[in-house]
Amino acid sequence: MNAPHRRGACPGLSAPMPTGDGLLVRFSPLESMSLAAFAGLCTAARKHGNGTMEISARGNLQVRGLTPRSAPLFAHAVNTFEIAAAQGVSITVDPLADDAERVIDASQLGVDLRTAIAQAGRALAPKISVVLDGGSHLHLDALSADVRLCAAAMPQGPRLHASIAGDAASATPLGFLATDAAVEIVLRLLGVIASQGREARAADVLRKHGIAPFRCVVEGLVEPAPALPARAPAEVIGRHPLRDGSIALGVTLAFGHAHADELIALAGVAAEHGARALRLAPGRGLLLLGVPRAKAAALADAAERRGLITRPDDPRRRIVACPGKPACASGLIGARALAHQLARQLTPSHDLVHISGCGKGCAHPGTAALTVIGTENGCGIVRHGSARATPEFYVDPGRLVAEVMRFGTAGDEAVHA
Repeated sequence: MNAPHRRGACPGLSAPMPTGDGLLVRFSPLESMSLAAFAGLCTAARKHGNGTMEISARGNLQVRGLTPRSAPLFAHAVNTFEIAAAQGVSITVDPLADDAERVIDASQLGVDLRTAIAQAGRALAPKISVVLDGGSHLHLDALSADVRLCAAAMPQGPRLHASIAGDAASATPLGFLATDAAVEIVLRLLGVIASQGREARAADVLRKHGIAPFRCVVEGLVEPAPALPARAPAEVIGRHPLRDGSIALGVTLAFGHAHADELIALAGVAAEHGARALRLAPGRGLLLLGVPRAKAAALADAAERRGLITRPDDPRRRIVACPGKPACASGLIGARALAHQLARQLTPSHDLVHISGCGKGCAHPGTAALTVIGTENGCGIVRHGSARATPEFYVDPGRLVAEVMRFGTAGDEAVHA
């Protein structure tokens, strides 16, 4: 029997979450997968679910359409293919340990930290998260976390910079620490959060008490320092040089989802072009690892023909869409179906459009130039706001594409019926 899904918790392999199209599971493979194992995983998703697979903004895999009977069978399949899945606190590690530019390999640090957190047994809020950034060019600056560690090259050797509650731009900095002290320091910082209750987050501690409680528990272990300098945004799409001279080819899924059959085909064509493995990446990405340089362009072309996004300027990247109706029980409009229609009209320079099936805004909690919200009155339109804002006006879903395009060309002066 699968454990019941705890409200607010992530829907893991052992605790699927009910949705509009059945049960959903989310898990994070700890390492890269062989192409054969990934194809087997996709086959299991098709057999035990409805075949819809998603990659989240944090690089987690979601499988939809499971049932109370098939969910345990899918979990067994994951184990059969020897795909180690992370459990417990969400710990995101930069996905390119073999990146030619990375400062440290954060993978082992992630393993050690997961073990230490499990042994500590503290009661933490279900959404608590930690980011471990090894300093590669596929960095994790855009991901928000309760505790962030980012590697930096220093004259005395690699150091880790710690900050609290936010992404790289908004988190409150603590300072530098030695890499061998990282596990102990993260445990202490998480202990501060846990002391405030089972639902507490780092941002709650900062609002109530400021940074002082965190500084107190790491005194003598962390050298105070300001935030690290801003870096150019990470781009998962494209060719990433690896230390052995091969390429990691980054692609993304259109609107974060694809059918299992499409991904099985991708695994096959990747193998034909010399790729040796695959890894999920933040930004809804897939990294095809070990591609010979001479075959990278041909593989990108083959992936594009199969519906993957292989160019950073692909117009589909200007739209963020949740599953919507009927996949999500809360969805009031078919968000992804509308996104596919709209993408045919957008240009790469179009402002970001967020299509949310309801007012929760799960796919994009922040603001967008234009947000479309599913409501009982049709598509609610919000300009320069989030899905939680009150719509300025409403349009029928059948008129949405024309309305968005009018907004995109006429700006804030667009006329609305």
